[in-house]
Amino acid sequence: MASADLKDELLCSICLCIFKDPVMLRCGHNFCRVCIDRVLDTQDESGVYTCPECREEFQERPALMKNINLHNVAERFLFTQPDPVEISGILCTYCVDSPVPAVKSCHHCEASLCEKHLRVHSKSSEHVLSDPSTSLENRKCSVHKKILEYYCTEDAACICVSCSLAGEHRGHHVEMLDEASEKKKGKLRNILQKLTTKREETEERVQNLEERWRKAQEKASGEAERVTALFTDIRRRLDDLEKRVLSEISRQEKGESILLFALMKKLEIKKDELSGRMRHIEEICTMTDPLTVLQEPDTGDLCDPEEEGEERGGDEDINRCLHDVGDLDVAVISDKLHTLCNIITDIRRGIYVGGPGDILLDVNTAGNNVLISEDLKTATWSQNKLNRPETAERFQDYSQVMSNRRFTSGRHYWDVESSGSVIWMVGMCYPSIDRRGGQSYIGDNNKSWCLRRRYNQYSVRHDGKCTRLPDKVSSDRVRICLDYEAGQLSFYALCDPIRHLHTFTATFTEPLHAALYVWESSIKISGGSRNWEKPS
Repeated sequence: MASADLKDELLCSICLCIFKDPVMLRCGHNFCRVCIDRVLDTQDESGVYTCPECREEFQERPALMKNINLHNVAERFLFTQPDPVEISGILCTYCVDSPVPAVKSCHHCEASLCEKHLRVHSKSSEHVLSDPSTSLENRKCSVHKKILEYYCTEDAACICVSCSLAGEHRGHHVEMLDEASEKKKGKLRNILQKLTTKREETEERVQNLEERWRKAQEKASGEAERVTALFTDIRRRLDDLEKRVLSEISRQEKGESILLFALMKKLEIKKDELSGRMRHIEEICTMTDPLTVLQEPDTGDLCDPEEEGEERGGDEDINRCLHDVGDLDVAVISDKLHTLCNIITDIRRGIYVGGPGDILLDVNTAGNNVLISEDLKTATWSQNKLNRPETAERFQDYSQVMSNRRFTSGRHYWDVESSGSVIWMVGMCYPSIDRRGGQSYIGDNNKSWCLRRRYNQYSVRHDGKCTRLPDKVSSDRVRICLDYEAGQLSFYALCDPIRHLHTFTATFTEPLHAALYVWESSIKISGGSRNWEKPS
């Protein structure tokens, strides 16, 4: 009862546990140092500190004074209390009245021992000690009922001294259990090391497979999006083509219907006139009075020569119109349907893919004869110099400009449209290209690749070498396609059908920028799409 009362006095009112490093406030109440510090920390913002026990207020954070006496009493109280968890384990065989946990088992004595009773047993080599065990009977020889002390390496069996001297293991090589156990542990450690290495290798392979699976999923997702976008574009283009072809058929049918309707009206009128004349002749033929018949004008072959000529002329006009009507102009319809072949060609090349991004021109690189539009999309040659500041970035000797966007990987394309066809060049260059002198001219160094157009004649340039393309192309629109990893830069004329002009092959070692040159011309840039399919 006294112990319980003492424990109540040693409880911290905050954590309700025995004091740990108790400290005291000026009001005389004690708390664990950690507990009261946490309480005071929460009161820092208000600036008013109170005792959790009596609520006395302090204008400043109170100093904590260590209570040494209380600290000593709490420690002694904890030391004298039995540990319920340890007592519930294996108990000392000799401590009957007051149970004490065992720390070792003695095979010779077949007993579990606490620290106190262990002292005597540990002084003799006969007493084989091990961790506490409740199954000491299992450590005896089944034949001689003696403690198993040795290990027969030939039979891989644990044996007693009698087995070794007079039993079936006599003359065999034996070792002490501890020695044999350490040898086996050594072998097991080697096996464990090998297994650990194999497991790490297996884990690495699993991670690699997971990474490949993730990339496969991403690639499949990207391909699905690309194919969806491609088929959406195909359906749109097919719908547009269908509308144009049906519109052409409707236009031809409407024109022919109008002409045929006019001819039918003329023929109806002629039919009525002939019917009237027929009725008149029939009336004459029914007359009985010869005088009256003879007094009627002489019709000859029933037609007046002049009238006959007029009628013949009218018939020729009608026959000419009928000839002109003819059937539907299938050639025109087929020509429009020829666009279907272009769509199929575009699908095979994979040029038409989803939404364009933005490529903007960098004014800081533009030469002093290049006007840049407000939207940074158009470069126009200017006869008058613009007197821009001379910087290390700006082209000084040529009317050139670079894009502010750079490409370091992936597949991309962008389009240009020119107005004025004197001289212009489009291509790509490294940011390390010279900005002054002959080596700064696009295509005249090993740091740039370009397509050059002079009037309707195209050529390609790189490292000062110019290759003239054999055919003239009238299109003012060009597509530039980049596959950075494959080292390919391709140019296409966006005419009908699209024409491949040239492909450069190189190993790109720096980021690439779009590059333009204009002379008495203007170039508008658009696009910047990713994930175009490499042309076949």
